[in-house]
Amino acid sequence: MKVIVDNKIPYIQGIIEQLADEVIYLPGKAFTPEIVKDADALLTRTRTQCNRQLLEGSRVKFIGTATIGFDHIDTEYCKEAGITWSNCPGCNAGAVEQYIHAVLQLLQREKGIDLQHSCLGIVGVGHVGSRIDRLAKHLNMRVLHNDPPRADQGEEDFCSLQQIAEECDIISFHTPLIKEGIYKTFHLADNDFFRQLKKRPYIINTSRGEVIDTQAILTALNERTISGAVIDVWENEPDINRELLDKVFIGTPHIAGYSADGKANATRMVLEAYCRFFGKEMKFKIAPTETPHDAYDPNEEIRILQQYNPHRDCEALRAHPERFEQLRGDYPLRRE
Repeated sequence: MKVIVDNKIPYIQGIIEQLADEVIYLPGKAFTPEIVKDADALLTRTRTQCNRQLLEGSRVKFIGTATIGFDHIDTEYCKEAGITWSNCPGCNAGAVEQYIHAVLQLLQREKGIDLQHSCLGIVGVGHVGSRIDRLAKHLNMRVLHNDPPRADQGEEDFCSLQQIAEECDIISFHTPLIKEGIYKTFHLADNDFFRQLKKRPYIINTSRGEVIDTQAILTALNERTISGAVIDVWENEPDINRELLDKVFIGTPHIAGYSADGKANATRMVLEAYCRFFGKEMKFKIAPTETPHDAYDPNEEIRILQQYNPHRDCEALRAHPERFEQLRGDYPLRRE
């Protein structure tokens, strides 16, 4: 049994070796057809494009991605080639919730947003979006939900994207990246979307960079159609648009979902899927190191920013945008 592992997946070293005969660790972009051709399994993240070009002619039978998103996996080709794949839905929901909570506190503290009298629009109400919904209600915000797949299944309490554009003071995107079809999310926030906005909202994107059209949001910022933006995910990563980075309220290097707890969850889930597929016994335990919380302020508004303040990551990215991949890859995992 030979397994190729992305070397940025934490907590996995020393465990996968007990479950395979040969383990090779590589950067995500270093997976090549020559390297994977005699591998039985790939354990990846989003930087590895698992498609026909990489996989054809290989003996790979299982791909596990330690991420929620799986748009880097050509699922149709995998079906054709008999390759089973698995992702980790919800693994980093707590980390994204922590990030959004900090952002909302900063919008209130630094931009004068009265959260209790503001309306939050959540676009995509899955594992992460549901956590943001609970957070917003905890903060006594009015909340609108947009999730066409769930609405089409007959679920209630969903509205149109147009209603969100017209009524919301803050709009947060939590959709997967879907490039075509009736539920397409590629450039969901395009020029037409920004033209519908009525309240000059703040835009938050922690989903996928391609969900927002970069030129469209730049136009919206320049024309003051929106009051500002918080961008964690970018088109063309790691070669991000420097003008957009300069203009946003907060810009971070795709780390909203990065926490010790979320990473431990993802590694555990991908190893469990691997064990189920290959019939291996699950004897491992994965948990991040405990850290003391007793120094945090009892006041929630202060405590949230003590636990995590996205300004620090924004300052690091603005100082060295050319190091986007390094800042992301070497990110010091926070606790939720």
